[in-house]
Amino acid sequence: MERISIFTLQSSNPFLHSSSSSCLAWNQCQTHLALSSPLNPIGGGRVCVKPRTSSCRFVVLSTHSNPKIVKSNRRSRYGQALSPYDTDEEGEEDDEDEDEDDVGGASDDDWLLNDDFAEIADFNVKNKSSKSKKGYKRSSTREGNQKQAEKHWGRPSLGLSADRGHLNDRNGKYSLEKSNGSYGYASNRMEVKSSDVRKAKITRRQAMEKKYPRLTEEIDLDEKWMPLLDYLSTFGLKESHFIQMYERHMPSLQINICSAEERLEYLLSVGVKHRDIRKILLRQPQILEYTVEKNLKSHVAFLMNLGIPSSRVGQIIAAAPSIFSYSVENSLKPTVRYLVEVGIKEKDLGKVVQLSPQILVQRIDISWNTRYIFLSKELGAPRDSVVKMVTKHPQLLHYSIDDGLLPRINFLRSIGMRNADILKVLTSLTQVLSLSLEDNLKPKYMYLINELHNEVHSLTKYPMYLSLSLDQRIRPRHRFLVSLKKAPKGPFPLSSLVPTDECFCQQWAGTSLDTYLAFRQRLLLKEFAKKFERKG
Repeated sequence: MERISIFTLQSSNPFLHSSSSSCLAWNQCQTHLALSSPLNPIGGGRVCVKPRTSSCRFVVLSTHSNPKIVKSNRRSRYGQALSPYDTDEEGEEDDEDEDEDDVGGASDDDWLLNDDFAEIADFNVKNKSSKSKKGYKRSSTREGNQKQAEKHWGRPSLGLSADRGHLNDRNGKYSLEKSNGSYGYASNRMEVKSSDVRKAKITRRQAMEKKYPRLTEEIDLDEKWMPLLDYLSTFGLKESHFIQMYERHMPSLQINICSAEERLEYLLSVGVKHRDIRKILLRQPQILEYTVEKNLKSHVAFLMNLGIPSSRVGQIIAAAPSIFSYSVENSLKPTVRYLVEVGIKEKDLGKVVQLSPQILVQRIDISWNTRYIFLSKELGAPRDSVVKMVTKHPQLLHYSIDDGLLPRINFLRSIGMRNADILKVLTSLTQVLSLSLEDNLKPKYMYLINELHNEVHSLTKYPMYLSLSLDQRIRPRHRFLVSLKKAPKGPFPLSSLVPTDECFCQQWAGTSLDTYLAFRQRLLLKEFAKKFERKG
């Protein structure tokens, strides 16, 4: 008795069915059915399909209403047979472009082969298709060429048709192998890239150790610091300097090179000399961290508002680079206000800061009070005298009382000067407090008494004598006038030592400047030879 199998389609499109098992059942049904004729294009009817064998009859009940879905012999533009249930956009375009002459050209084997190709080429990973486009194109092109040959000769090509399954199967495997090969190649490429990165790091490390051996040995040097180190080396910094910077402020060597260039270039633009950058970085390596807009510019503007000319700003920064670590509003401006309160005139503030930029970065209240009290007790100095001293020589506020001020005051007392004379000398020439006792003050005093035959009280009238160079000014002029027999009898006039060389030659020597300069040069050579003989 003949068996009859009945399949009822519950949906108009099996691919839109919500159940995955229904789609699987449909695919199995499609694979095992040998369709020998197109389905009813109108749908909604009952179609009986005669199987190849006589042992079984199949009856399909269809409720489809979409004529495109039930079209069994659609082809792509390349001649490839398409699934009748393919509803993507590419299939729609192919359906519109096909010729009517091709309708009915599909065979049962074509359906089976097409399904086989789809299963192999559509490499499903988590329900996502990852076709190899090259493999798909190559297979489609070959099948299209075969269809065109069949159409041209009016009969199928037996050789190509017989090997259709083999070709499709082979193409599918080729596509899959190609896809897998690309993944393998990418993996190998990543391994090669990783290996290259490691080799590059090793090479950079070796170059760093070769270029900075001491630095690498003493600190944990990171290769990322290399660009910054190379850049800072252009300012004369060496390995020993980098070690000092690291010990003083380690993060300074971790600054991005672009940021460092921006900040140092700004300092150069406001007058800092190239040779002073090294000194600045050694004293204040944190300056590499100070931003231009929020720090450097505001401090430069503050200096210029004090009346400091732009040509001097660079010198002040080089002398006191730590100024950038102090807040303008909370530290620098209060210091300036305090100087005004103790008696420094506002018009002299710029001059005071130029003479001693460090005055802005010290506890001015403590410095002022301790030195004012000392000078008042030792010399009876009034407040106005101390203000004059600080205005002329603000470095006074930095000098140590026990090692600086007191020993020099005691020396002046030792040569016979009274406190009033000392106060007069210091008020007129406060720089005396900065001169060396052994190398400056004592030799000048001895020359004043023994060679110039002057008394100590002459220093009260000409305190500038103590600030003049013994070798470059005092001795050459005295000896030159003696050689010309123009030196006055008795005490040598200290007033002849005050004017410039040109005025001295015109007023006192009556000779040309070249004559005096040549005499001074010979004298300096003789004095140098004597000192060399004494040392030998």
